[in-house]
Amino acid sequence: MSETSVDLGVVTAPSGVLVLGMAGSIDQWSETGDPLSVRALAAAGFGGGHFHEPADGPSSDWWCEAVAVPAAADRPLKVRAKPWVSYDGPVVSVLEVDLGLPWPSNRGRSPIRLGDLPVDRCGMVLGDARALDSFVGLNGESVDGLADVTYWGKYADDAHARFDGERTPQYGGQGPYGRLDLPLREAHEFADRIRSWGPRAGLMVSVDAHSHFHLLDRAGQIHPLSAGRIEIDGCQVLGLGWDPGDHSMRHRGERAWDQVYAVTLEQAGTTTLMRWTIPTEAEEPGQAES
Repeated sequence: MSETSVDLGVVTAPSGVLVLGMAGSIDQWSETGDPLSVRALAAAGFGGGHFHEPADGPSSDWWCEAVAVPAAADRPLKVRAKPWVSYDGPVVSVLEVDLGLPWPSNRGRSPIRLGDLPVDRCGMVLGDARALDSFVGLNGESVDGLADVTYWGKYADDAHARFDGERTPQYGGQGPYGRLDLPLREAHEFADRIRSWGPRAGLMVSVDAHSHFHLLDRAGQIHPLSAGRIEIDGCQVLGLGWDPGDHSMRHRGERAWDQVYAVTLEQAGTTTLMRWTIPTEAEEPGQAES
């Protein structure tokens, strides 16, 4: 891997299949057909590949997308990223995963293209195929009976003086005021007290149940690349958020506008890497000459 890359930790894939997919829809596969793991195991059985829902729809209609690859089941898999500074801060330009498997001798040395993926505005998820079958997504229920309450806006300091709370952790500064890890009922009661506190237009209050999506997002708040890890069904899973400014300027439209980026298998010494390459603005067609 590149010497300028950043260590994002490890993921685990005891099923022997690793999935990189869109976080906004990773929990919706079973609503349209086979569970994610079934589709992923089939794709990985051919050495790795891209799959999507609806399975028989045109590419502009794909709303669940992922890539699955075989991976070592008996060891942690190292994940690294090469960053690039975009509009509001650093973003990923290359994501690399050491799959813990030898490079097949019959494949030659050239990279093998598995397909391409858009940058999901809700972020990406990297994890074990079977563990992701139980992923609780964006609007899902709490997995532990807890929730986080945050509040911000024009009257946030006044609300803090009255209702207490702490600044939530955030990379590069302080996040909104809030109280974390409250029982669900207590969280909603706390939020209701703030909302009913007289006419306070401009004071925003949010209650976020501890879905897997929220916990990954929360874990990524303290990382410069919005990368966070949690455990799902005994597996280490990585979530990768995305800078809103970079997504709006470069990736908006996603699949429908052909904003998709190649996922490949590549040789690194004797081992196999999965690599997802998102060109920097300077590397995009037509930019280098301008």
